[in-house]
Amino acid sequence: MRLFATFILMLFPQMALSQSAATLIADSVRVTENEELIASGNVEVLYLGTRMTAAQITYDRANDQLSISGPIIIQADDGTVLTAQSGQLDPTLENGVLQGARIVLDQQLQLAANQIDRRDGRYSQLYKTVATSCQVCADQPPLWSIRAQRVVHDDIEQQLYFENATLRIRDVPVLWLPKMRLPDPNLERATGFLIPEQRNTSQLGTGIKIPYFVTLGNHRDVTLTPYVSAETRTLELIYRQAFQNGDLRIEGAYSDDTLEDANRSYVFAAGEFDLSDDYKLTFDIEAVSDTAYLLDYGYSDKDRLDSEISLTKATDTTLTQTRLTYYQTLRDDESNASLPPIIADANHEARYYPKIGGTVTMGISIDSAYRYSNVDGDAGRDVSRIGAFADWDDSWVVNGGVLLNAGAGMRTDLYHVLDDSSFPISDTRVVPSVHAGIRWPLAAYSSNGASHLIEPTISLSWSESYGATVPNEDSTRSELDHGNLFDVSRFSGDDAVEVGYQGAAGISYTRLGKSGLSSVLAFGRVIHDEPQTDFSKSSGLDGLRSDWLVAGQLTTDDGFLFDARALFDDNADITVTDSRIGWQNDRISLAAAYIWQAKDATEDRTDTVSEWTLDAGFIVNDAWSIDLDGRYNVADDRPVRAGIGVGWQNECVNINVSASRRYTSSTTVEPTTTYGLSGSLTGFSAGRSTAGLAAGCRN
Repeated sequence: MRLFATFILMLFPQMALSQSAATLIADSVRVTENEELIASGNVEVLYLGTRMTAAQITYDRANDQLSISGPIIIQADDGTVLTAQSGQLDPTLENGVLQGARIVLDQQLQLAANQIDRRDGRYSQLYKTVATSCQVCADQPPLWSIRAQRVVHDDIEQQLYFENATLRIRDVPVLWLPKMRLPDPNLERATGFLIPEQRNTSQLGTGIKIPYFVTLGNHRDVTLTPYVSAETRTLELIYRQAFQNGDLRIEGAYSDDTLEDANRSYVFAAGEFDLSDDYKLTFDIEAVSDTAYLLDYGYSDKDRLDSEISLTKATDTTLTQTRLTYYQTLRDDESNASLPPIIADANHEARYYPKIGGTVTMGISIDSAYRYSNVDGDAGRDVSRIGAFADWDDSWVVNGGVLLNAGAGMRTDLYHVLDDSSFPISDTRVVPSVHAGIRWPLAAYSSNGASHLIEPTISLSWSESYGATVPNEDSTRSELDHGNLFDVSRFSGDDAVEVGYQGAAGISYTRLGKSGLSSVLAFGRVIHDEPQTDFSKSSGLDGLRSDWLVAGQLTTDDGFLFDARALFDDNADITVTDSRIGWQNDRISLAAAYIWQAKDATEDRTDTVSEWTLDAGFIVNDAWSIDLDGRYNVADDRPVRAGIGVGWQNECVNINVSASRRYTSSTTVEPTTTYGLSGSLTGFSAGRSTAGLAAGCRN
């Protein structure tokens, strides 16, 4: 008969002092005349989250010691498992000796030793130790192992200290170190080396990156990565800090290479902070020493850098924002002086709900664009604007489910222009507008459970610009799409507005299937009473009649997505088309996109754009994975970028191999081919967990 006994105070005095209790379960429990407690048969001891099982436990009250016969299994509350053949421990299980023992950390790393000494409930000293996270089979050595004369495991610091250690691959010695420190797998952050990466590029040659991570307290850390090859000496840096009200990240690099005569560097810094009164401060700083540095080293493929600081406050009815932005171009055909490089803007908007109904939105804004150059015209023009607006909008549902809406607005802008004689220095513009629309949603339901919705929509509007003809700084890349089809003005900024009478008509069809299949198809067009000369030809909005807009989307509940949009004129000639397709499940991730744009001198596009991109990932099995990416310029019949990455892992090793090729037509950046190799021994890296297929043992 299985007995249950709880011993508090009487049997384990040290536990009594800590006001804790040990629970003992065994098939047989007896007390001898020498005050020895002997528990045998399926023994279990529970104490402060630690569970121990054994064949027999003898407690000597006089010496306050436990003698344990195995097999012994001790499971701690942090997931650590310790097994042994026999042992001598104190009642708190914090001090003693275990013979023929094995420790398993986080179900990954196992350390087998002839003997383990426990000290102060914190240190475990292992003698003649073998450490590995690989499956151990009786007939063959593990894929890798570390043999050490002594290993000390610090439970508090979660560190492993090796003495006289040898790394073995299939039991063949490959590296000896007199001392070595590694984190145990339960540790989330620890100072030390991260996974090295071997890197080979056609410009920088064969090199190696060895990142070193340094913790600077609980809220800061820095990663220093020396990158050394025959062509470069580079130090990369990543600094992170978490504050009570935000966070900061700085990354950069400094290089001395053979590609340029001068030293090269870059820095990207970003931060976000919550201030008082619900304000949010964000900043983003980007700077580089030369136009080719980011691409040469693969840090970024940006061709324009933007550094910005902003202060924002958003509530249910108001928005306040102030921004200062600095641009740095990396393009061959641009100069910083003429971008313009400095943009400053501030705006405040508020929404009100008057008793007459509808919604009133009012706002004030100010912005300024500054160029370094003092030449007359576009390349040197400096523009400042201050403006205010007020809009009213309301909607009603009438008989038959018809939705009506109407609105009116007024905006006023004062412009100050320097270094451009084609515009007056100061001028004022006033733009009134009115609009009305009608939408009639028609719904139906199929016998198979699908729902259908058809929405024909018509809108009419009028606006006019009185006063200044102002320079267009912020609305040079506007385009017709499904989101702005029924807007009063489809310019993306404030400098340009659509004028005259206009009407927009469109119809959309939406189907929601019972199985999760959903689809949307929409058509539309805009008609003006006078030509819109401020729009570019490729925007689809120039002239009296806009291009036809066709847009559609198809999604399924198993991860498939197709989205497309096209603009074409009355002759069925396409102006713009873009589409993307994607599919994802547990093992496959596919994404492809295509864009076609006609050439347009107004937008500085002298050639037709026709390009597709591809990103794909495949989990072949529990061990192998493949990633692919590519970008191809169909118009020029040349590749832009191609890459492949192959990963292999099992329960104790992770290896990644990659190859990429970047093509370029730039005169300052050379095409580059890059090869990368990195690997790690699973079980030591902080915060990593095994996901690979465990190698089986042969019978």
